[in-house]
Amino acid sequence: MSELPHVRPERPAEPLTAETAPVRLSALDLLSFLCAMFAVVTLAIWGFTAWDAPWNVILGIATPLATLIVWGLFASPRAVVRVHPFVRGLVELLIYLSATIAWWSAGQTWIGLGFAVVAVVVGVLAGRRRLS
Repeated sequence: MSELPHVRPERPAEPLTAETAPVRLSALDLLSFLCAMFAVVTLAIWGFTAWDAPWNVILGIATPLATLIVWGLFASPRAVVRVHPFVRGLVELLIYLSATIAWWSAGQTWIGLGFAVVAVVVGVLAGRRRLS
C-alpha cells in the first residue's frame, strides 16, 4: 500500500458568476479606452499650455483629474454610480466635447474635428453594443 500516492480530497470549483467570469475585450473596447485617454491627455495639455502661471499648473492637473473622476463615477465599465446607458453616453459625449473644444481653442481645428468624429463613431458603436 505504500506505493499509492497520497491524495487529499479538494473542494469542487465554484461556478463562474458575472464577477468571476473572465472579461473578454474587443477592439471596440480598446478604441473606447484610447478615446477616453486621448481626451484626458488633451485636457492636461490644454491646462498646461492655455493659461499663464500659476493657473497652468493648477488647471493642468485639475482638469484631467476631474475628467477621470467623472469618467470613473459614471462612464467606466465598473462605474461607481450605475446610470442609464443614455446618461453614460451623455457623460462620454461631454468629455469628448470638452477635449474637442480644447483643441479648437488651441488653434488645432482639424485635430479637434478628427477626434470628434472618431470619438462619436466609437461611442455610438459601443453604446449600441451595450444596449443589445
